[in-house]
Amino acid sequence: MSTTLIWTGIVIYIIIACAVAYLSRRGESTDMADYFVGGRKLGGVISALSYSATTYSAFMMVGLAGLTYKGGVGALGFEIVYFAGVSLVAIFGPRFWLVGKKFGFVTPSEMLGTRYDSRILAMVVAIASCLFLVPYSAVQLAGIGYLLSGMSDGAISFPVGLVIATLLAIVLSYVAGIRSVMWTDSLQALLMISASVLVTVVVIDKLGGFFTMFDKIAAAKPEMLQVPGPGLFSFKTMLGLTIPWFFFSISNPQVSQRLFMPKSLSALRRMLILFLCFGLIYTIVAVLWGFSAFEAFPDLPNADMASAALLGADFLPPVLAIVVMIGILAAAISTIDSILLTLSSMLARDVYGSFSTETNDAAQLKIGRFVIPVISLVALAFASLKLSLISILSVAASSGLVVMVPAIIGAFFWKRGTAAGALSSIIVGGLFVIVMYMTGNNLFGLNAGILGLPVSALVFVLVSLVTVRHEKMARIFVDDISDELARMTK
Repeated sequence: MSTTLIWTGIVIYIIIACAVAYLSRRGESTDMADYFVGGRKLGGVISALSYSATTYSAFMMVGLAGLTYKGGVGALGFEIVYFAGVSLVAIFGPRFWLVGKKFGFVTPSEMLGTRYDSRILAMVVAIASCLFLVPYSAVQLAGIGYLLSGMSDGAISFPVGLVIATLLAIVLSYVAGIRSVMWTDSLQALLMISASVLVTVVVIDKLGGFFTMFDKIAAAKPEMLQVPGPGLFSFKTMLGLTIPWFFFSISNPQVSQRLFMPKSLSALRRMLILFLCFGLIYTIVAVLWGFSAFEAFPDLPNADMASAALLGADFLPPVLAIVVMIGILAAAISTIDSILLTLSSMLARDVYGSFSTETNDAAQLKIGRFVIPVISLVALAFASLKLSLISILSVAASSGLVVMVPAIIGAFFWKRGTAAGALSSIIVGGLFVIVMYMTGNNLFGLNAGILGLPVSALVFVLVSLVTVRHEKMARIFVDDISDELARMTK
């Protein structure tokens, strides 16, 4: 494909995204809540589009397509489990929203620190989130690098793609904080879903139609359409991938922080319903995209290049390919933006705020904005290593974050949970996952994705049973919040 056309598409996207971000400004943000959670005044539609763009990133049209290319129909089962896990938002979403409104929370780590009455816990959660989310940010950058280099046949190098994505993410995050990200997310979500659906229909038609394409795949490699697939997936592998992914909606702070933002409980419900509709369509499209790439190019050396190969193919109209490229670029940038803002807010609120005597919002906001480019550069350095298949690296990051799930569940449903239990479960669970990945990720034939959660849960329960809880906060989070939600939903 013409490099000039690719650069033209990138420039047009940058101009439009920056213009939308600038127009979203409502004066200079002077407090943390306004800059990082939009003043808790966001509507259901905007929240849904932003939630979708944040969740469905480069992982889908690059990562999930690549996983389908390599693992066949098993990739659909993997993603459907994540989709089922979004049901957790129906349980935890109203509780996050209500305590966020009640206490003025800006970060999920601040919420856990308050529930268990421990600033140290809030700080540890913030640091652990940085440790595991920086690789996930790198995944998004790598997705853009693979996409641009593949479409241009190397004329736009992998490092250049990384730099473009990093600089754009920093700019969009800085302009107006979460407001600019929410509005650019909305633009990006609409672009990525419409473009991906259109191009998938065109590509499948070029390959002879839906049934013809799958008949050819069945004849050439029938195991692609048989559970568990052509060798990538086994029961243990699938379990290790899907357990962290199932809890993604509450374990990943860049996603759970979104639950503080809707202006009302009805807006939160609308966000969830619209997101589920968006997710179902996008999941089907990404899997079909992966199968299309396998039919068209069955011998790619790297499965993550499947999307780039399709977009650079001669049978796809160049303008349409550029539109899809921009959609994938936008999806990745939206996720990076959200991670940058979440991590910077956690570092400012829960790490800097724990050590500094300057606890006012203005000081924390200044620190939060300062660390945005720092986090971006660390992610850029990590992405340049090209460590693993995008989909696998994404799950590795979630395997680390899933150790926070017992403390989150306990915060709202187990009054006996203690600060010591939450703290030890996150530290021990996180170290366990890291050691597993550093030593081959195999213990008794099981991987960190399977073992991380039960290890963390066991530590949380055992330590909580022998330590002292904070009675007042336990009662508020477990009893009072449940009672208030019951009254509000009558």
